[in-house]
Amino acid sequence: MNRNQKKDCTICYEITSAVVSALEARDGYTAKHSQRVSLLCGLICTAMKLNENQQFMICTAALVHDIGKIGVPDSVLFKHGKLTDSEWSMMKDHSMIGYDILDQNPRLSGIASMVLHHHERFDGKGYPTGIRGEDIPLGSRMIAVADSIDAMLNQRVYRNALTKEQCRNEIATNSGLMYDPQIVAVVLANWTKFVEENY
Repeated sequence: MNRNQKKDCTICYEITSAVVSALEARDGYTAKHSQRVSLLCGLICTAMKLNENQQFMICTAALVHDIGKIGVPDSVLFKHGKLTDSEWSMMKDHSMIGYDILDQNPRLSGIASMVLHHHERFDGKGYPTGIRGEDIPLGSRMIAVADSIDAMLNQRVYRNALTKEQCRNEIATNSGLMYDPQIVAVVLANWTKFVEENY
């Protein structure tokens, strides 16, 4: 990473740290979830031997992947029961809201794109654009796996946490459907280090 890239990374980090602090002030669970997702993405990046700049961009995107939830009404974000179709539509808007927040700064455009697409599926059945396979940014594909693992392993007001074995089976079963098979293979090969030792 050259000097200019390091300067950009420092600016990105400062901006995203401020954004995460704003999110934590409103929703502590989402902020802590995002921190765990970022750490898991860092482990995956290292295992996949990505360069320093790629790792920084992906981990930063993971840290702010849910920032768009700032724009979701409290009645939807903190609802205990099942969301209605209308409420689910509002919840799904968070990836676009996050993109709009981040894309205002040209230095964050790559991160904004990863945030926009982190709910796409490898089979093209995700949102908001329905792109598939390697058309989805690598960081978004990585966040999708890490996001799911952390969500499944943590208790929420509307459902119980899954066991680690149940979570592992869900990730394996959805390889090539929800998730990039290459990333799934890396995660499963390192399951003890990535999951068993951290949850």
